[in-house]
Amino acid sequence: MPMLTPDKSSCSADTLAALKDSAKGTLSDQVTAALKAYIANGEVLPGARLPTESVLAERFGVSRTVIREAISRLKSVGLVEVRQGSGTVVSENAPLKAFTIDLDVIGSIEVVLRVTELRRGIEGEAAALAAQRHSPAQLEAIHQALKAIDTAEQAGRDGVEEDLAFHHSISRATGNPLYPSLHEFIAQYIKEAIRITRSNEERRRDLASTVRVEHCALYAAIAARDPEGARHAALNHINNAVERLKSADPSFWSKPGGQTP
Repeated sequence: MPMLTPDKSSCSADTLAALKDSAKGTLSDQVTAALKAYIANGEVLPGARLPTESVLAERFGVSRTVIREAISRLKSVGLVEVRQGSGTVVSENAPLKAFTIDLDVIGSIEVVLRVTELRRGIEGEAAALAAQRHSPAQLEAIHQALKAIDTAEQAGRDGVEEDLAFHHSISRATGNPLYPSLHEFIAQYIKEAIRITRSNEERRRDLASTVRVEHCALYAAIAARDPEGARHAALNHINNAVERLKSADPSFWSKPGGQTP
């Protein structure tokens, strides 16, 4: 079992410290990012044993508690594993692990905008496929999800979950099971953008009607089996969402109740 030695390993104190300092967030975020970079770049080979907590703590200039938190995060995404008698080692299939989204600064507008940008390619194509492939039952589900947003708003709720359900119903109508799975994964991040947008709508009611028009246009194109129209409606909705996020009251980014699209 290969071991990263304190002196000759590529995990040198200077290099790891530089990686940590270039990352954002808490110390745990920075250490996690630095170790991920080493593994992703192939600097630490699959099956290699990581240095002990005390050695890593010294190289990074942080406490062992910070190192334990970073290692725990790497374990949760399958990049490392603990083997009896061997310590913490890099997983054999670490380069093949599932896609993840690293949030450098949770709740920041930069992170939310990056995730919203990612939605363009996903939801634009999903809408086009839904227009081509939806069944009558799936179209009705999209329609009911659209109505549920209005019901939630009329009841005084923010409609965030209903908004997510509307987009999820479109992903299910693609006929490709990977789309709803991907939507469920990314929903935890786009929820931030939807809540901020809807919090903004409470102060600017004209935006609420604009969002509803966008949703209705998306539904109408799907119902008409118009793939290009559906793609255009989805992209228009997301592009406008970006502008709404940028124009949102800055206080929404610092309030617990204003953190979710």
